[in-house]
Amino acid sequence: MPRNDDPNDHKGLIREAYRIEGITLPECRSIFLDWALSLPADRDQTEALTELHTLYAEQEADHPMTRVLAEGLKSAQAPKRRGGWRSRPR
Repeated sequence: MPRNDDPNDHKGLIREAYRIEGITLPECRSIFLDWALSLPADRDQTEALTELHTLYAEQEADHPMTRVLAEGLKSAQAPKRRGGWRSRPR
């Protein structure tokens, strides 16, 4: 897969998903998972998602990848519950 200079999409996975005619929501979710797993460790995922969503959402509002990016942002911004013994009152 060709590399590009976008630090948010260094493998071009998101960009290419927008170019695939007739791509489905499940296919976009699969591509998103690959993107998330291949994001460099030094790149903040929430920041990258925000920038990608901003880049594509206005032009491609009805595209399934835009929905997946929005879902990813919502999930990334949701407060995390601490479970186990740490969450129990003392």
